[in-house]
This record gives sequence, structure tokens and C-alpha cells, in this order.
Amino acid sequence: MTSVSEMTCYPPRGLSRDEAARYIGVGPSKFDEMVSAGLMPRPKRIGSRVVWDRLKLEAAFSDLPDDNKANPLDRMLHVN
Repeated sequence: MTSVSEMTCYPPRGLSRDEAARYIGVGPSKFDEMVSAGLMPRPKRIGSRVVWDRLKLEAAFSDLPDDNKANPLDRMLHVN
């Protein structure tokens, strides 16, 4: 049996769809859109389970654009 301290020390590597969406801070439907668009990784299949690799989610999340970057179109349209 897994103790609470073991679960705290070893976060799961494979996450369900709902867990993966929650992990990156979006809902399941938005997560599905991001996977379809190639912004998030495809899942792995383990038997009948479909799971997302937490480390790949972290890498994909890091690759998402930051909100603080200026949009070139905004600069071109900006009137002083």
C-alpha cells in the first residue's frame, strides 16, 4: 500500500486527460484543442489507459508564448 509520504515525494509521471489539463491550468476541452493544435503533446497508451507525460507537458508549457511579448502587428497599428 502506498503511504501519503510516498505520494508526496513521488508525483505521478503519467497524468489522465483531466489531470493534464488541470496541471497546465486549462479545462479539458481547451486541453483537447491544444493537443489537436500541436501545442501540447499527444498521450501515451498504457494498456487501455491514455496518459500524458508530465515532463513533456512541462516542456510544451514552457514553449508557449509569454503574454508580455509585444505583438508585431500591435506595434504596426499603434498610432501616437
